[in-house]
Amino acid sequence: MALWFSFMVGIVALLSIVILQPYQVHGNGDAGAGAGHDKQSNGCNYFQGSWIIDPSDIHPLYDSSKCPFINRAFDCLTNGRPDREYLRYRWKPTGCDLPRFNGEDMLRRLKGKKILFVGDSLSYNQWQSLVCMLHAAVPQTNYTLTSKAGLSTFYLPDYGVSVSLSRNPFLVDLVKTKVGRVLRLDSIENGKTWKGYDMLIFNTWHWWLHTGRLQSWDYIDVGGKVHMDMDRLDAFREGLTTWSKWVNSNVHSNNTKVFFQGISPTHNNGKEWGSNSTTCNGETQPISGSIYPGSSPPATTVVNDVLSKMSTSTPVTLLDITLLSQLRKDGHPSVYSGDGEKGNDCGHWCLAGVPDTWNELLYAILVTK
Repeated sequence: MALWFSFMVGIVALLSIVILQPYQVHGNGDAGAGAGHDKQSNGCNYFQGSWIIDPSDIHPLYDSSKCPFINRAFDCLTNGRPDREYLRYRWKPTGCDLPRFNGEDMLRRLKGKKILFVGDSLSYNQWQSLVCMLHAAVPQTNYTLTSKAGLSTFYLPDYGVSVSLSRNPFLVDLVKTKVGRVLRLDSIENGKTWKGYDMLIFNTWHWWLHTGRLQSWDYIDVGGKVHMDMDRLDAFREGLTTWSKWVNSNVHSNNTKVFFQGISPTHNNGKEWGSNSTTCNGETQPISGSIYPGSSPPATTVVNDVLSKMSTSTPVTLLDITLLSQLRKDGHPSVYSGDGEKGNDCGHWCLAGVPDTWNELLYAILVTK
């Protein structure tokens, strides 16, 4: 009897370990704890893997012709893209499978919550993707779509869930003054509008590279000194550091989850950091395997460094989309952006397409972490 009792105690203890052991998710191993990267041996790195044709045939997750929210520039099929195989790929992490996306489950988990994307047109890409995914999951549910004072909001009253977008390509303040447009790397007054949300998903990088007529500022103000220009990577670091201080001071982890959308790469014939040696025009398949043959945007190092120095009391989860997006040179609108012969968009992404996977990863983290 004593032997049997000892045996049962051992079984109960073993089951407790199996059941209670947390399922951890981590991203790029270079980032520290402040980036929300849990380094446990049983964890699965969702951001390391390869692209495979989905054998279950559930991709794409929505029909772009039936989603009323897609910007024409992202609607590659409507713009005449002839191939469709790019819609059928799914991301397969090396050590596990992603939980299958369930829009109804996501809405139930987020019932009564307010979500805000803040960033540039890549945030716009991801926001439109998520709105289409949720709309496809509950197509008979009433919704509203409003745009006011630079804020676009998709709202599902049956769930009390709102998904909003605030276009802000630098996160820090860009202001008009008597002398011109000034990018203030130490100022983030616009952060006042980010308060009161249950989930914040930030992004910035591409606009820091623009020059000439595409440049958004005339001067850069940092540390009380005004510059005509400065090293763009240094400016990016200053601005992102200001953002990190705002998060540490204004976000309470008990109330708000914070994500940072990793650096989305371009495939622009070497014209921008992080692109490979070929244009995206005419590409119809991902790069095979789990290794990108080109270089990564140097901004990824800055992001990892800044996030690693943030307070652990306000964790920020890095949605590390860089590698998986680098492998998808076939996923850009290219000449199918609706801009005629002049357009060859190798920076944004077709919808349906790669940003859907960014949101599948977001869902996976919410489900498993």
